[in-house]
Amino acid sequence: MSGMDRKAKGDRSKLDRRSFLARGAALSGALLLGGCDGPSSSPTVRKILASAEKLTEWAQRLVLPANALAPEFAKAEISPAFKANGSTNPRTPAYLKLARNDFKDWRLQVGGQVMRPLSFSLEELRAMPSRTQITRHDCVEGWSCIGEWTGVQLKHVLNRAGMKPNARYVVFYCADDLGGNGSLYYESIGMIDAYHPQTILAYEMNGEALTVPHGAPLRVRIERQLGYKMAKYIMRIEAVETLADINGGKGGFWEDRGYAWYAGI
Repeated sequence: MSGMDRKAKGDRSKLDRRSFLARGAALSGALLLGGCDGPSSSPTVRKILASAEKLTEWAQRLVLPANALAPEFAKAEISPAFKANGSTNPRTPAYLKLARNDFKDWRLQVGGQVMRPLSFSLEELRAMPSRTQITRHDCVEGWSCIGEWTGVQLKHVLNRAGMKPNARYVVFYCADDLGGNGSLYYESIGMIDAYHPQTILAYEMNGEALTVPHGAPLRVRIERQLGYKMAKYIMRIEAVETLADINGGKGGFWEDRGYAWYAGI
């Protein structure tokens, strides 16, 4: 066997080992998360879940390039009925007022650790370059649906605002009071996922404007993560350096209640 052949064989072996580790880590994280009916109050279980989350993120980052795409599908594969995840009808007064006027007065606020705080109307977002993608939504509850989404890539909005050097996360603040006690939904992602080409601020689903159950007027699609990361009814986006001082400090409504912050699939 030539030196070149031995090197090629060695490279393949390293890749195979990497793939095996990554798949095993991702499977472990998914089983730990998917096997829970709800967040556990056990400190031991929470510690195990946190460790699995870090291992899953590490494994996915190791094997997949930063811009690796989630699978996309043909129009014929779109699900005839797409189940709405999470809350489906926010009843907060501010949201109801916007909905009554067909969101003509709604504006997306962009701030935090940015050079230029901005706000955009729905029409202004629609005027930006758009991306359409047909992808599968995977819910932590175990169901999946395929839908077509159109929107502006999040990176275009972030680039217009200009990220400060210390910005590490993007936080989405929403209009839905999922807990019914004033705890408005929020989510967050790291900059790798914020700048991913399939991470879009979607204003259309299956060729039509988003309906209220699916997040009107704007929701985020983060196609390489589970459905609870894809915040709906977005009102404000902030770039931040840390998540520790936001609400429960875990980076999201469900994360504050025990779910994994990194939900990669």
